[in-house]
Amino acid sequence: MRLSRLLLAAGLVVCAALLPVRADDKFKTGFVDKTFKNADDSTSPYVVFVPKSYDGTKEYPVILFLHGSGETKGGSKQPVEVGIGPAIKKREKDFPFIVVIPQSEKRTWKADSDDGKRALAILDAVEKDYKIDPKRQYLSGLSMGGYGTWSIAAAHPDRWAAIVPVCGGGSVKDAEKIKGIPCWCFHGDADTAVKVERSREMIDALKKAGAEPKYDEYPGVGHNSWDKAYGTDELYKWLLEQKKK
Repeated sequence: MRLSRLLLAAGLVVCAALLPVRADDKFKTGFVDKTFKNADDSTSPYVVFVPKSYDGTKEYPVILFLHGSGETKGGSKQPVEVGIGPAIKKREKDFPFIVVIPQSEKRTWKADSDDGKRALAILDAVEKDYKIDPKRQYLSGLSMGGYGTWSIAAAHPDRWAAIVPVCGGGSVKDAEKIKGIPCWCFHGDADTAVKVERSREMIDALKKAGAEPKYDEYPGVGHNSWDKAYGTDELYKWLLEQKKK
């Protein structure tokens, strides 16, 4: 009797092992709160958006999103509340990208800053946890994050399949470094926080370097050009077409 019970139990275990694992049992999807452990043992929160269709069986494209100064640690809003986060929520059911959303702690995303380095380290960590297509890594940010996009792209030009700087600015001297990265830039011509000339200068420098960047300048739009930019459905279609060779 005892043996039969053991065999029965063993049989049930085998049967259970053969059952397919449901995606929602194994993977959380949607906006997932995460924590990154720094070298000094301190921790930094970040968010990963995981597509509803993600089940770990295929590689997904990834976007590293850099927020603006208002969403820096201690600010009144969180990084997911401004920019790409609200745009994802409107398309959450079928949004096809994994999106990594770190938070600045010192109000900068410059490539050589602690925040800039941490953002890339967090992206590396996400790439270990999820199946990411290494040829489809995209970089985007708004305002302070727009500056960070230009800066990090110049520091690591071989990493990105495309960049999307929104209402930021960079160094025109970097145009030669990043001319091979497909770029779609956005800015409002009535922006008083970051003058539209900052984007115009970068686009002109890229063109002079031989690149063919896309540029949308919104007439009469102030600093908040990000709602229109990230609300552009064609942007995501374009990103999916960009792939490193």
